[in-house]
Amino acid sequence: MRYGELDVLAGVDLDVHASEVVVLLGPNGAGKTTTIEILEGFRRPSAGTVEVLGADPLRAGEAWRARVGVVLQSWRDHARWTPRQLLDHLGAYYVAFGTAARPRPIPTEELLDMVGMGPGAADQRIITLSGGQRRRLDVAVGIVGRPELLFLDEPTAGFDPHAKREFHELVHRLTDLEGTTVLLTTHDLAEAEKLADRILILAGGRIVADGSADQLARRIRSRAEVRWTQGGQRCVHATDDATAFVRDLLAASPTGIDDLEVRRASLEDTYLELVRAHEHGEPLRAPLALAPEVS
Repeated sequence: MRYGELDVLAGVDLDVHASEVVVLLGPNGAGKTTTIEILEGFRRPSAGTVEVLGADPLRAGEAWRARVGVVLQSWRDHARWTPRQLLDHLGAYYVAFGTAARPRPIPTEELLDMVGMGPGAADQRIITLSGGQRRRLDVAVGIVGRPELLFLDEPTAGFDPHAKREFHELVHRLTDLEGTTVLLTTHDLAEAEKLADRILILAGGRIVADGSADQLARRIRSRAEVRWTQGGQRCVHATDDATAFVRDLLAASPTGIDDLEVRRASLEDTYLELVRAHEHGEPLRAPLALAPEVS
């Protein structure tokens, strides 16, 4: 994607598979929202090809759009309606696209329960809702048509911790029970770690890492920190091979050690390292695609 002489996206190449939860991370201006908008069909790419559910989003028709759910960062809603009225109204558009295998839409009462919106909020005018309640309504609007593919652009902005937990449970329910594929952006690294089957890190207009949170943490920065107490003294040691170091440590300590702890790089460590390299103009390694984990 190019704006004038500026390449916002330069060779973003990715595949998302059915029933995956894929989280797109990156600093402000990295092109996350632009990438999502291209996949949704809201923005025309300057070059390249895009295929979503077997179609070009820019040319796909209503039947394709009925299979896709979108939760934007913000949207203008029907301020004087109630959430119940709005969801009843929007749900009616999906009736024609229902099948025996995937009936549409989700009944309004079930939908309100899914997003944690009780009768009090469901029957008051939308303009009077709190920010968190309006965000729950945004999510409800995005899933009312029982989408096969759901785009979520910073979906939990404004959510309190309890609401976030309920939202995470909702995402797992959609993927496990409905078979929904989810692609979301977030700045909340803890949320990414909890939700994602795969994490894509976008920097410098391209994807520089692709894997699970644990894979990225272990492969991008291999050093670990070993902490222990011996003879009342607290010790810390950084090592590239924590297993071998701990084995040698135990063998060399016949009197024993206490409070042994191995800390590996977290998703936050990994993410900040890549962003720092991008911001300082340091060369980024080729996109890191990791093999599936073996348990």
